[in-house]
Amino acid sequence: MTPTPAVGKDTMHQNPPPLTTTTVTVAYTGGDERRGPVTMGQANMIRCILRDDPTHINIHDVWPVPEGTTSVAVTDALRALAVRHEGLRTTFPHPPGTAPVDQVVAAEGTFTVTVLDHAELTGDPAEYAESVARAARAGRFALEREFPVRITLLTVAGQPAYVALAFSHAVADGSAMAILREEFAELLAGKELPGLTSLPPVDLAAVEASPAGLRKSEASLRYWERILRTGPQEMFAEPRGRRPGTDEEARQLTLRSRRGGRALAGAARRTGHPEATVLMAAWCALVAHRAGQDSCVTAVPSANRFHARVARSVTTTSQDALLHVDVRVETFDALVSRTWGAVLNAYRHSQFDSVRLWEMIDRVTAERGSHFGRDVVFNDVSALPAPLLGTDAQDRDDAEQELTWGPPQALPTRLLAFTYRTAPQLHISLWAAPSVFTPEEAEGFLTGLVLLLEAAAAGDVPMEALAEVTGVRPAERGPDWLRVDGCWVSPDAVRETLGRAVGGLPVWVQVNEASGADPRLTAYIACGATPLTPEDAHRALTALIPAAGSGVLAPHRYVLVENPPTEPDRSDAWRRLNTIDEGTGRSRQV
Repeated sequence: MTPTPAVGKDTMHQNPPPLTTTTVTVAYTGGDERRGPVTMGQANMIRCILRDDPTHINIHDVWPVPEGTTSVAVTDALRALAVRHEGLRTTFPHPPGTAPVDQVVAAEGTFTVTVLDHAELTGDPAEYAESVARAARAGRFALEREFPVRITLLTVAGQPAYVALAFSHAVADGSAMAILREEFAELLAGKELPGLTSLPPVDLAAVEASPAGLRKSEASLRYWERILRTGPQEMFAEPRGRRPGTDEEARQLTLRSRRGGRALAGAARRTGHPEATVLMAAWCALVAHRAGQDSCVTAVPSANRFHARVARSVTTTSQDALLHVDVRVETFDALVSRTWGAVLNAYRHSQFDSVRLWEMIDRVTAERGSHFGRDVVFNDVSALPAPLLGTDAQDRDDAEQELTWGPPQALPTRLLAFTYRTAPQLHISLWAAPSVFTPEEAEGFLTGLVLLLEAAAAGDVPMEALAEVTGVRPAERGPDWLRVDGCWVSPDAVRETLGRAVGGLPVWVQVNEASGADPRLTAYIACGATPLTPEDAHRALTALIPAAGSGVLAPHRYVLVENPPTEPDRSDAWRRLNTIDEGTGRSRQV
């Protein structure tokens, strides 16, 4: 008999306020002063830091402190980490209104530790520490002068219990936080840390600027452009969806499942592929199935630390690997084999000049008349040297299968998953946009993932049986939705959005279907005396698409007429009108 999951359990926690709050200034010295260009990863994250809400882009972690550790030992360990890792001593000077292009490493300096002393920590102390770290993410880091870590030490009657930290994403990512967490524990245990084996950021930037590094960046840009020109622009294009440019608040849903761990191991043994590949294939299969898509496009943020020179570098290497998997295969085993090659290809193309990447994204999406959405993110951190975000304090290895709900956070994607562990239990946290997933559907998605792994451990699974095997149903779309240029599109939504874009002028969108080819859209606009060109219409529409409803793709052609026909809901009536002007509206023909 299968145990009933603990669905709906809330893990949020409130703790009484601290008795005292003090600030300790810690001085460090002994490092080398250096200066050099920013890395590609730093440039990528700095772009987000300057643009996005700090609570979205700053990151946090919680480090437990062993019982009996003194506050002096904690600050000594933090000081040692600052001296050891150049990234923690780095600032990014730049004139106001510009983005930094250089990084400066200090030889000495200071940082502060805020000490919150409590009479006791009630309820779940780890959850309280997590909330303190998360709160510290608020407020933009001053890149040009601020120490890139905000540190809070939680004590009980003067005895250290947890260190809650918020990091600037310009100097650290999830992998870097895990490395620091591991080294902090070793320092407190009195161990001597080994010599550094990975490059500090200044040296990594020099490698990236080498001829080989530049060739790699160019190849990555070409790889991304192929996907952006041909792949779906929204994974979750459906009537109830929102565009990826509009954030939502989603609660964390966590799965802990020994069933899932056993199933993943069994499916890996049976197929002869690594567990990570099998899990990725299952994820892509279920996402594409739920979205009703022929392929799955998912960002894989932690995929670019596979080279020894960056494996343990304390910096940010946060440049998405963009995985594109065509799921049109007969069986799950065939998909696993296809995913293996697709993952390697994505990993090889995860280093790029982020400024040029975004210029290319803007150019391609304007030409295609779309808005590429980072709809799906899958971050497998199970192989990192230490658990992240305090998850070890929450692990319950005896959970045969349970689901727990946690705190909400702003979600700039539609579906975000972190895989923390795969053995002895499968431990995944999921954030699913409420506009696309009801709470019951989010829970069903994670339990469906386990069911798929269990079926794959027992034998090959026909892809056409995914709904039956997992209980996950594909998105429902009305009869007016159709595939255009590899994307799900609603002509009614295109007509409504284009009408708004051209100031309320009458608009009609005609679907031209050709045998053996994707449908094409032609938009008729009755502009009257309003000065308008196809280029004007296209530019106005593409400016609205990021915030428009789901299912909006620009027409392939714009036809301008003077007045609407007497029967404005008939395509043949619009076609009989005299044409003032027509064209694609694009700088490049489509």
